[in-house]
Amino acid sequence: MELEFAAIELNLFLDTHPEDRCALADFEKVSQELMKAKTEFEARYGPLMNFGFGRNQGDTWRWIESPWPWEINFKGFELYGEE
Repeated sequence: MELEFAAIELNLFLDTHPEDRCALADFEKVSQELMKAKTEFEARYGPLMNFGFGRNQGDTWRWIESPWPWEINFKGFELYGEE
């Protein structure tokens, strides 16, 4: 959640400061971290979004074979950033 907020804020800042190389580097770094976090989450728990944004291996209805959220045992689940 923090990564998405930072990416959006940097994006908005770059709209008005397109020549700021430091902000651009920060945006690229945060964007890469955000995509990595989303990919890891989706690999473990399923797609975050529907209608073409989540990862799909060509079998449109494959998600139905996975457990529903209330069927997953989340014991030991750590939120991002928790230790």
